[in-house]
Amino acid sequence: MNKTKKKFSEAINDALFFSLKKDKNLLCYGLGINDPKRTFSTTFGLLEKFGKKRVFEVPNSENTIMGLSVGAAIGGIKSVITHQRLDFFLLAMDQLVNSAAKWKYMFGRKKSLPITIRLIIGRGWGQGPTHSQNLQSWFYHIPGLKIVCPSNPMDAKELLINSIFDPNPVIFIEHRWLHNVYGYVKKAKVKKLELKKVLKSGKDLTLISNGYLTIEAIKASEILKSHFGIELEIIDLKIIKPLNLNLIFNSVKKTKRIICLDTGMTSGSISSDIVSKILTKYMKKLKSPPIIMGLPDVPIPSTYSGAKFYINYKDIVFQILKLMKIKKKVNKKLFKLNKKIDIPGNWFKGPF
Repeated sequence: MNKTKKKFSEAINDALFFSLKKDKNLLCYGLGINDPKRTFSTTFGLLEKFGKKRVFEVPNSENTIMGLSVGAAIGGIKSVITHQRLDFFLLAMDQLVNSAAKWKYMFGRKKSLPITIRLIIGRGWGQGPTHSQNLQSWFYHIPGLKIVCPSNPMDAKELLINSIFDPNPVIFIEHRWLHNVYGYVKKAKVKKLELKKVLKSGKDLTLISNGYLTIEAIKASEILKSHFGIELEIIDLKIIKPLNLNLIFNSVKKTKRIICLDTGMTSGSISSDIVSKILTKYMKKLKSPPIIMGLPDVPIPSTYSGAKFYINYKDIVFQILKLMKIKKKVNKKLFKLNKKIDIPGNWFKGPF
């Protein structure tokens, strides 16, 4: 099977090309999709290929944009809406929660609304409290929505295609630190949105992650395996909703230990809900209490000074060693962390 190495952003672009070509009525619009940077390079070439009637900029009125997509979906026209920041989309919550998410339930399940909403989260460039929020738990709370959060280029391509052709409204979350990450990408086709298997099998501890934190989870697992003999089972929660509880339960029953990684605040988080469900069923079978590693309940910092604010693979390694009561000395040379916590590496460009 032919594979090509591509950036995460290029994989998103491939998915949009595929979908616009497959569905001649599909619309792609949003804030900044035709600007010089084309939304982190994800929308390059779409306007030139499919024309301004299908790929277009919209006024800065997020609730209106969402309302437009609801109306189009009622008429049978799918939309992919792009927002440069999740933070900006909060103005559209009324249309999302009270219209898009409720339509199927209010009309006897005869008609759902095929809308895909691309929201970009993450951190970077000192943008701080109003431009770097990770609020996926807000959407998780709303019945009628699906939530997708890929961690690599192939999943980004496949899951965006599957989201676009899903009959329900889908929140498609992209962590902006991933847009320049490379991975192998192959041809994708329309499939059902579902999480079927773990990312990495292991016997000692279940580590649940999604988005950028899956990259950190993989780094941590490699160090723990090679230097301490600890085998992690990693569940990449690329489909957050619907949540595959059986996959999680089966993993926890095997390892009897669990840590949930969360890019958002821990209070009221998706991780909190997962831990609650696990404890309800398997509290007496666990070897240790579940742990959530997320952000503290304070606004996102704008400065480099918050070095301990975000989770990295070093934090994960030390947390797991502590949990498993391993006191072996750790070589600090194992960790090559960027001094600037606002960027993942010198290759990272921003802000758009």
